[in-house]
Amino acid sequence: MDGRHIQVEIKSVNHRFLELSTHINRGYSFLEGKISDYIKSYISRGKVDIFVSVEPEADANEQVTVSVNHNIADSYIHALRELCNTYDLKDDLSVSTVARFGDIFTVCREPEDEEAVWAAVKPIADEAMSSFLHMRITEGQKMSEDISTRANHILEMVEEIERHSPETVEAYRKRLYARLQEVLKDRVVDDQRVLTETAIFADKIAVDEETVRLRSHIAQFHNMLDSSEPVGRKLDFLVQEMNREANTIGSKCSDTQIAYTVVNMKAEIEKIREQIQNIE
Repeated sequence: MDGRHIQVEIKSVNHRFLELSTHINRGYSFLEGKISDYIKSYISRGKVDIFVSVEPEADANEQVTVSVNHNIADSYIHALRELCNTYDLKDDLSVSTVARFGDIFTVCREPEDEEAVWAAVKPIADEAMSSFLHMRITEGQKMSEDISTRANHILEMVEEIERHSPETVEAYRKRLYARLQEVLKDRVVDDQRVLTETAIFADKIAVDEETVRLRSHIAQFHNMLDSSEPVGRKLDFLVQEMNREANTIGSKCSDTQIAYTVVNMKAEIEKIREQIQNIE
């Protein structure tokens, strides 16, 4: 394009923040700022590598000058003659021999028109970005479906905990009553005492507030997944809150079935946490 061979490639992996690395061939480092601003206008999260190659086509009218770095040339010649003298070698030093060391030459071309170069690079960058974003959308849809399914599974476990919690309290009341009957033998069990102890136990293991908040978090999760705005960091925070509620439920429960459900819930939350690291 415009007398230049231009290639642009964009790669990205998950990252909590935006980490951008630009790779531009020598002589075109002036593009780095424009490329960085360009990427940031489309991407806000991820470890992004962008590779830009600009190779000008040969132009008979192009003004090119080649100069010799005499200090480097003198050093090469001195070193070669030292080899000859030290090892009694044939001294066949010639221009062609020295010319093999490319760093003694400096090739100078006319300065590039930076705006013209960027004008040529940008349409190619647009094509690369379009393909990149299309791929991200496709992957994002699959990821959103997976996360949504896991969130619904967590909601099912919340419902299971809510159903089982009253049964835990009733089972405690029956065990307490039976224990008192065993201890008191023929004496009458104080029903009021049993009710009081059961109420204290019920209050201690109550997880109503935690399950209500978990339901709210899951509803917010679905809303965010449907949003067209970047929500990765918000989802990350929401997952931390969900994990906190699950930990609280786990610390309160004394029932093995609820404890098992909490373990599974935390496993699903962790899988979601891993997935959302890929979401912008």
